[in-house]
Amino acid sequence: MSKFGFSSIERALTVAGLGPAMLLGCAVHENPQLAAYLPAPNYRVLMPIPSATAAPVHPAVPAPESLVSSLSAITRNFNGVVGVAVTSVDTGWIASSGGARKLPQQSVSKLWVAMTVLDAVDQGRIHLSDPLVITKADFTLFHQPVASLVKGDQGYQSTVGEILKRALTMSDNTCNDKLLRLVGGPEAVRSFIARNALGPIRFGPGEKLLQAGTAGLQWKPQYSMGNSFAVARAQLPRTVRVAAFDSYVADPPDGAAPLAIAGALARLKRGELLSPTSTTWLISTMQASHTGKQRLRGAVPPGWQFGHKTGTGQDLFGRTAGYNDVGILTAPDGRSYALAVMIGDTPRPIPERQRLMWSVVQAIIAQHGA
Repeated sequence: MSKFGFSSIERALTVAGLGPAMLLGCAVHENPQLAAYLPAPNYRVLMPIPSATAAPVHPAVPAPESLVSSLSAITRNFNGVVGVAVTSVDTGWIASSGGARKLPQQSVSKLWVAMTVLDAVDQGRIHLSDPLVITKADFTLFHQPVASLVKGDQGYQSTVGEILKRALTMSDNTCNDKLLRLVGGPEAVRSFIARNALGPIRFGPGEKLLQAGTAGLQWKPQYSMGNSFAVARAQLPRTVRVAAFDSYVADPPDGAAPLAIAGALARLKRGELLSPTSTTWLISTMQASHTGKQRLRGAVPPGWQFGHKTGTGQDLFGRTAGYNDVGILTAPDGRSYALAVMIGDTPRPIPERQRLMWSVVQAIIAQHGA
């Protein structure tokens, strides 16, 4: 074991000559022309160097050559920036195509908020039954179905557990950001990632600043109400919007390597990140997700189980800043695979993106049968 306590994912990246760059994070993308439009200084966030806490090391087993070839062909024939990683939870092999590149997570990052919350539950600092109230002051933007439940000044009376389920199964941005503040903000999540040596996974500044920066706007509280954000975004010059979009996809503050995400999910399934109770709670909640039914889940056959988290970024003139699905696929015989399919930037229509994801699932199932 390395004295620095690198995980098996980080070792693989280091052997490939990519480790130091991934551990330190890419240099902040500087664009003088865009500086006036991006929220500063909190918009760009470097992933801290993982602490010396040793991640469990599992035997290095070569990935099946047929699966590696399949993933390579799937990504090679797709017009877009894409990264795929698959790891066997049971034997530890890792298959990847473009999996070392940091790509926009978008709502995939809700997983790290959820793990940070459940880690606090395991430590006794928070309980899922604790009351939690959502008010209009908590509103963010885009997808926030909980907003329809907030009535008057009393807000929506709930619990930590219910709000966490909404954040995961409905990808509710307001619920997620409420929990993010509850656990101590972005630094608390980054600390969880670093303490557990999850590797090259960045966590951004929160939904409001992240989405405002991607659009080329400075965040204003009124953007959380109605369609004011969309109106303000539409009024920006095209050059500003394109520059902000390009800056985001080139160096996303919430960027993560599919290899690291698949590795983290494998460790979650093996019970290495949370208590048995919290592990079971999180995976079963992921399996109950309502989002992305035609992404990876669309190719999961009867008898298999799949728990996942999707992520979708803003669209700009036919491009999407992040179209993702990551999760844990379990066969009827109990063997499991952690996988991450992340499309960082593509002009291809949604059905083609979904077919790419189906192809990955089908390749895994074919390999499992072999």
